[in-house]
Amino acid sequence: MELGNILTNILSVITILNILLLASVLFIERRDIGNTWAWIMLLVFIPIAGFFIYLFFGRSLKQKNFYNLSAAERKAEKTEVDKQLLPENLAILENNPLLKEHRELIHMNLKSSHALLSKDNHIKIFDDGHAKFAALFEDISLATKEINIQYYIIQSDSLGTKLRDLLIQKAKEGVKVRLLYDEVGSKKTPPKFYNDLRAAGGNVEVFFPSMFRLVNFRVNNRNHRKLCIIDGEIAYIGGFNVGDEYLGLNKNFGYWRDTHFRMTGGAVNHIQGKFILDWHQAGKKEPGDWGDYLFQTEKQSGTSPVQIVSSGPNSETEHLKNMYIKLLLSAKKTVYIQTPYFIPDNSFMDACKIALLSGVDVRIMIPCKPDHPFVYWATWSYVGDLLNYGAKILLYENGFLHAKTIVVDEEVAVVGTMNIDSRSFRLNFEVTAIVYDEKVAAQLTDLFRQDTELSSKLTKERYEERSLLIKFKQSISRLLSPIL
Repeated sequence: MELGNILTNILSVITILNILLLASVLFIERRDIGNTWAWIMLLVFIPIAGFFIYLFFGRSLKQKNFYNLSAAERKAEKTEVDKQLLPENLAILENNPLLKEHRELIHMNLKSSHALLSKDNHIKIFDDGHAKFAALFEDISLATKEINIQYYIIQSDSLGTKLRDLLIQKAKEGVKVRLLYDEVGSKKTPPKFYNDLRAAGGNVEVFFPSMFRLVNFRVNNRNHRKLCIIDGEIAYIGGFNVGDEYLGLNKNFGYWRDTHFRMTGGAVNHIQGKFILDWHQAGKKEPGDWGDYLFQTEKQSGTSPVQIVSSGPNSETEHLKNMYIKLLLSAKKTVYIQTPYFIPDNSFMDACKIALLSGVDVRIMIPCKPDHPFVYWATWSYVGDLLNYGAKILLYENGFLHAKTIVVDEEVAVVGTMNIDSRSFRLNFEVTAIVYDEKVAAQLTDLFRQDTELSSKLTKERYEERSLLIKFKQSISRLLSPIL
């Protein structure tokens, strides 16, 4: 067969596959309309390259029983959720004015994300990497039973090595150590970095690993969670990854401003449950321990009510985005948001506009410097739109802002791993803690106000002064925002 005929046949096959992919995107996979059109444009205008880009970035995950839970496990989880949804148990919320006020939100989180409510938690807030890791390493050093630790990024630098060596020490002491990291987030760290930990008896798994560290067909669906659970009694959850830059040691970013919770109480069980599900998905399932952690009785460590809400590409609905929208629409006075990226979809933008038009003081703090240029300019495009509705946009100038927080009416607060963008809404595995406690909300409000002193205000006049080049960058970035 002549070379020309061979090439023609190859192109014909690719064209047919391209048509099948278009049909899949249009009629089979359940995507939002903006995302659908973005993929259609890619597949139509660059069919060959678009085909391969889709293979790596576009395929949807199965949504039904992604974690392969047994029928008994699914029934046990449903039983616990249904128990909290009983009228007599929901009526107990009436005894707490704040829980009563947000009863609908609590109900939505239970129904949507199976986020059980625990009311006995104690929370310590960290906004500095040195303090957070000092506390984490101290808690790990005191562990006697087990350490479950999960990060999107673990660097093989000074901080990452210190963590690994501490885990090696605990494994040698007989403590059960399980470490889970994301393949793409931690791509700079070679697998051999963990050889000594495995040799000491520690267990290490990779979420959605690559083939030969070269090809990864799940590069677009990453585990963005940052969790550590120690002896089933202490849990960490928030925005910090593991690396020297999170201590402010990267000169390109400078000081690293982030937010993390250290928690004790019943919520630890629910954080542990999230880790166990991810662990079983990434590695060998260990029978019996998921339900054991998830459904323990409350520990009576404090008085803060908490729900641990998770979301991911395996979810039928965008739990975390919907929770944020519900919070925005319930706000009466103030909404304070900190996020490194602000690339919302139309539903989130509409919620912000409704809150602003209703007289709510909405303040959004973003970094003044980019770590991803396209994302940065898309962020500027969206916050610029909200300026016209009266939003106060703050540019954090004391380094890099990576905190993912929202505080509503100085009553309810959320800290976790979710950025305000389509990737966190739909593509990444994320987790947050929502706290119904005025004291915790007041502490986070104080931090926001302190950060405001280190920020400049983006006014409409300043925004309009941007150059034609910047306007062009914003337009292109916004066009690509559904798939950034």
